[in-house]
Amino acid sequence: MVIASIFIFIFGLVVGSFLNCVAYRLSEKKSFVSGRSFCPKCKHSLAWYDLVPVFSFLFLKGKCRYCGKPISWQYPAVEIATGLIFLLTFNLIFPEASLGLATGQAIFNFAITLAYLFAIASLLIIIFIFDLKWYLIPDKVLFWAIGITAAFHFYSFIFDLYPKGQISNFLFSAFGASGFFLAIFLLTRGKAMGFGDVKLAFFMGFFLGWPKIMTALFLAFLIGAIIGLILIVGKKKQLKSEIPFGPFLVSGLFIALFWGEKIFDYYLNFFA
Repeated sequence: MVIASIFIFIFGLVVGSFLNCVAYRLSEKKSFVSGRSFCPKCKHSLAWYDLVPVFSFLFLKGKCRYCGKPISWQYPAVEIATGLIFLLTFNLIFPEASLGLATGQAIFNFAITLAYLFAIASLLIIIFIFDLKWYLIPDKVLFWAIGITAAFHFYSFIFDLYPKGQISNFLFSAFGASGFFLAIFLLTRGKAMGFGDVKLAFFMGFFLGWPKIMTALFLAFLIGAIIGLILIVGKKKQLKSEIPFGPFLVSGLFIALFWGEKIFDYYLNFFA
């Protein structure tokens, strides 16, 4: 288990490095499946030893080897965050799955589920970076997430990974969450909420289902309010300044994915 966790974390670091590249190239409308990595400031091609996750950043003291300009802390932060999210994802499903990994089908189901969650986590991290830096949720990334989730739900329905009636839960949560955000979007004429957030809310409900979607949205608004207040008090933003909401939605989704049911149960018990 320890060796597997170390491997998963290192794998997450590597994926995180790739996600940084994908987010940047999407913003520049460039292909991320071909071409060598390069410094975004001096455009010099990077060698393999410049691309070792986290360690290259530390070894180079946060500066480009070729132009000497600072490397954004985004790169190691995303790499470490991806590693931790992958590790939490593995620990989320492995204890339960390990009890039934006696058959080939069970092992295959575990592998499919893990690959699915890793793929969704990766797409969400891209959305987080993109909206935080460029105030936009890329449709192509979000639609891929919705499509992959739909395929996984179909697979789960066929192979009984969850009760047959569960699909209605996911659909209800998707339309309920997006409907709530759509109402805000229409009432404020897009000033309080972008339409990208409406589509992201649909995905969140479709991915999480009830009651985790409620926890995710509550946490997104709570985290957004706290961060917004800190930025205003610190005079980084004004009351009418635009703040991307996508990163808060993604943060709420991840917290709800890993601890959503416990938080929801605690909330109910607190007011019981």
